[in-house]
Amino acid sequence: MKRQLLFVQGGGPRVHDEWDGHLVESLSGALGPDYEVRYPRMPNEDDPSYDKWRATLEKEFTSLDDGAILVGHSVGGTILINALAEQPPEREFGAIFLIAAPFVGDGGWQSDDLKSEGDLGGKLPRGVPIYLYHGLADDTAPPSHAELYARAIPWARLYRLPGRDHQLNNDLTEIAAMIKSLAPEA
Repeated sequence: MKRQLLFVQGGGPRVHDEWDGHLVESLSGALGPDYEVRYPRMPNEDDPSYDKWRATLEKEFTSLDDGAILVGHSVGGTILINALAEQPPEREFGAIFLIAAPFVGDGGWQSDDLKSEGDLGGKLPRGVPIYLYHGLADDTAPPSHAELYARAIPWARLYRLPGRDHQLNNDLTEIAAMIKSLAPEA
């Protein structure tokens, strides 16, 4: 049985097809045939709405098995982690990965659409490993945002990647290796 992975795209014009599709290709290729990578098109990607994306994610969660891996890139990661804190799903996920996710709240970006959960770490599902990956050459979401997530989610593991941009140079091999290391023993 294949292990499921849900990849949540970032926001912006044509991101699903022209940008984050490259990340999904890299991740899928590095993971190999033992993983089923789901990559839904999020509604109105040009102008992401927290409520609409959260509703889409909640539907996606219901189709996943326990142990599925969640990966969110950019604003997709921001919406993913805040949606999980706002309404913990019934599923027990295997891990959560945030890639170049902007932090919304004190010290990060402000948003009229997304009201960041106070005590973010305290509202997330316990026992689910969380991994933060951020390129140090990211000129879209400042690398300091990863530090803000690390403070808000004390058990999260932070990986700062020198020379990597907002798209991690379209190379998710480190993330794939981490995901494979989490696979339950057969």
